[in-house]
Amino acid sequence: MSERKRKCGDRWDGYRLRGLDPVHVMMPYIFGKRTENEAVLGEVLDLTQVDKYLAEKNAGQPEFKYTWFHFISAALAKAILLRPKMNWFIAGGHFYERNRIEVAFNVKRQFSDEGQESMAKFVLDPEGGSPMEQVHDYVHKFVTKVRKENADVGVDNTLKIVSHLPRPLFRLLAWALRKLEYYGIYPKSLAADDPTYSSVYISNLGSIKMNADYHHLFNCGTISFFVVIGEKKLRPFFKEDGSYELRNTIKLGLTVDERIADGYYFAKTLRLVRKIFEHPELLDEPAATPIDFE
Repeated sequence: MSERKRKCGDRWDGYRLRGLDPVHVMMPYIFGKRTENEAVLGEVLDLTQVDKYLAEKNAGQPEFKYTWFHFISAALAKAILLRPKMNWFIAGGHFYERNRIEVAFNVKRQFSDEGQESMAKFVLDPEGGSPMEQVHDYVHKFVTKVRKENADVGVDNTLKIVSHLPRPLFRLLAWALRKLEYYGIYPKSLAADDPTYSSVYISNLGSIKMNADYHHLFNCGTISFFVVIGEKKLRPFFKEDGSYELRNTIKLGLTVDERIADGYYFAKTLRLVRKIFEHPELLDEPAATPIDFE
């Protein structure tokens, strides 16, 4: 995603979309808030080829193993790059195209009831190397920092300071930040590591043995796309003769702001994701390499 010259009305995190049809221009004003425009999709994906792909990647026993979470994150980042409307958002009554592809997720410092979470945000370099390697390297560095060094990163330090404010000041600050967001002047220093200012937020519930098909969007921030990852499990795949075979699968629950695109566009995006799951080696090519999925 190449940088382009900013114009009047653009934001620091996105370019205002101009020339939209009257229906889209009116949508932010007559359709309500982001959480009132959620479209929920569920997709069961076959992991047969992904499991083989990851086994090959880990055959050399790398220091930090490649996982299906890395794969899913890279696949979604690639899909957003090739399907640019998935990176649109609505703020202050206008449509914008985000100027970066950002994948947000939480990292548990310790798997315990008391274990704290750190917020991570991976930024895909469209002109860089393979999405799989980009995600793997980022997660390795981030996890090492928060788990081994027990260090605060990104927005964690800011949240610690703000959380100690008295309630009246906290309410005043929240009101002021909402106003700044509406007018597109929300502090970049706060939004840079805030997961609600992302292209997609991934919640890996399968890692904690939990299943859920849906997670709501947020009215705060600019995020228009949320993905919940369930547990891996065997599911039957039926053949034409009525026989079946059990395959390792994973279910994704996807929630999107339906104002940013129509159902046909979302359906084609899912076809692209399925194509990547069937041919995971596509994620080893440079990020901007197109994929034929028609």
